[in-house]
Amino acid sequence: QVQLQESGGGSVQAGGPLRVSCTTIRMIAATYRMAWFRQVAGREREGVASLSRNGDVRYHYSVKDRFTISRDDSKNSLYLQMNNLKPEDTAMYYCAADFFSRKTTTSLGESEYDSWGQGTQVTVSS
Repeated sequence: QVQLQESGGGSVQAGGPLRVSCTTIRMIAATYRMAWFRQVAGREREGVASLSRNGDVRYHYSVKDRFTISRDDSKNSLYLQMNNLKPEDTAMYYCAADFFSRKTTTSLGESEYDSWGQGTQVTVSS
């Protein structure tokens, strides 16, 4: 498995931007497919954005055109740039990695990922 650590969460007003980061001690680029998930207390965790080993991306329909997933191989980091945030984006955001499967496709399915960070809270006020 991969050790993951999120950072960058916080409170922001609706319409504002925020970027969350995920750092791993292992190489990100050509090794794992990565994703961001979010979860609100009492609800299931949902996939927000996925980045494949080949660089393909996939987004949840509710964040498409507002969120951007990216990586910086030199920093072993994955990012989620969130623009035009809405109160319904409020959640705990988790970084996830698919360490074992070596699949090259994107996925927003929770069961596809075997390594998880502890999460970082994002709160959007209206």
